Amino acid sequence: MSLSVITVNVGAPSLDRAHRQLRWLAARSEDMLVLTETKATAGSRFLAEAFTAAGYSVTFPDHAPGELGVMIVSRLRTTPDPLGAALDYLPARAAGVVVDTTDGPLRVIGAYAPSRDATAEKTERKKTWLRRFNHALDATAHDVPLLLLGDLNVLEPGHTPAHRGQFAPFEYAFYTDLTDRHHLVDLFRHLHPDQVEHSWARRPDLGYRYDHAHGSHSLAERLTHCEYIHETRQPAADGSRLTDHSGLAVRLALTATTTLLTSDPATVATPAEPEPTLF
Repeated sequence: MSLSVITVNVGAPSLDRAHRQLRWLAARSEDMLVLTETKATAGSRFLAEAFTAAGYSVTFPDHAPGELGVMIVSRLRTTPDPLGAALDYLPARAAGVVVDTTDGPLRVIGAYAPSRDATAEKTERKKTWLRRFNHALDATAHDVPLLLLGDLNVLEPGHTPAHRGQFAPFEYAFYTDLTDRHHLVDLFRHLHPDQVEHSWARRPDLGYRYDHAHGSHSLAERLTHCEYIHETRQPAADGSRLTDHSGLAVRLALTATTTLLTSDPATVATPAEPEPTLF
């Protein structure tokens, strides 16, 4: 048996795009979905309500107005992970659950780190969140295996292309801290040490591997699959895309003990109320 998870940046979807995303997500085979760049608007609420109505476990922290965050959707029974309560700055940008397996509990944490521009305000905001998230990981450290997925908005130091000058030392330090400080393995690099992949691109020849999956060493030993799913950012016939990020799918040789009875969320979903307009 295997336990599978996919992370996708849904891009604070409009209600129309959320409907299309729901159909795609509902057809996926993964046990758990880690959705990043959610927002307290009709599109994200629609996704949460549709999966909840279909019997899934949905973890969707309260988002402050205008703030972005994370949603975890699971076909497996979950209990809250303590990291959610430990993060005291922009808390909606991380969510955590615990699932039971025949090998014991597994922590699954989704994270959406802030992006930034050249301004001091945005830079300090990102720096503060990365520091507080590190502290939350420290405060909740445990011998229970941890799987961390999401859009971290940082690159590995040896990234191709290098994007020299675009990222600060504190951003590269966060990536290396996941291994050196928190003892997590970059699962994609574990299986593909030299492969060049990008999960977001300003243009085809200028890509960034922003979306990551890291796991405890015991999970790396159980890792059977870690691949980027690029179809999410490929344009449809009308030119629209589900999102501008690739998904990242992970499969582990673990067996969950409790699977929920779920139905097709695309079938049970009811239209959400439209977002208010000015006129």
